[in-house]
Amino acid sequence: MANNAVHPKVEAFLSKAKNWKEEYVKLRSIILECDLEEDFKWMHPCYTLNGKNVVLIHGFKEYCAILFIKGSLLKDPHGILIQQTDNVQAGRQIRFKNVQEIINIEAMLKEYIEEAIEVEKAGLVVEFKKDTENTIPEELQTKFEENPDFQVAFEALTPGRQRAYIFHFSQAKQAKTRISRIEKNMENIFAGKGFNER
Repeated sequence: MANNAVHPKVEAFLSKAKNWKEEYVKLRSIILECDLEEDFKWMHPCYTLNGKNVVLIHGFKEYCAILFIKGSLLKDPHGILIQQTDNVQAGRQIRFKNVQEIINIEAMLKEYIEEAIEVEKAGLVVEFKKDTENTIPEELQTKFEENPDFQVAFEALTPGRQRAYIFHFSQAKQAKTRISRIEKNMENIFAGKGFNER
């Protein structure tokens, strides 16, 4: 590991992990060797450079993944980055089903992490499309621009959860109602919960 302090909340997260524990531990050790700071955001291990989010580790039923916050800016020479849904504009994942898959591409993973670090150092930003067919309400897009961490949390949700929120926000006829709905649900979105989960 590099000179980074491990984060107590990540330690707790790993100790409680029922699925993907071995994979999380391996991904974490690879990321920490790349000199990123360990943090814990949106209920997941998150790795930062000068306070800016670079990569996140998260798990789903079928796979676990490393999520590059500005993955759409990476060159992806090996064609391994995955866009979770059409709605996701910035983040890209590399998915794994077992620890051996991580070990097999460890050197490649480090290349991608190093590139993500260079993107952050260069201050590059993702240009978000305003008029996408996926009907992200204007008020939600505005919130993303005001609070990039909120966008990261939203994009880390499962596709079904994203759709449910977008549907709920879009149903409101007035802009102020849409804003109010977004603000009421921000805490749940940061916690990685779906619309009906409490």
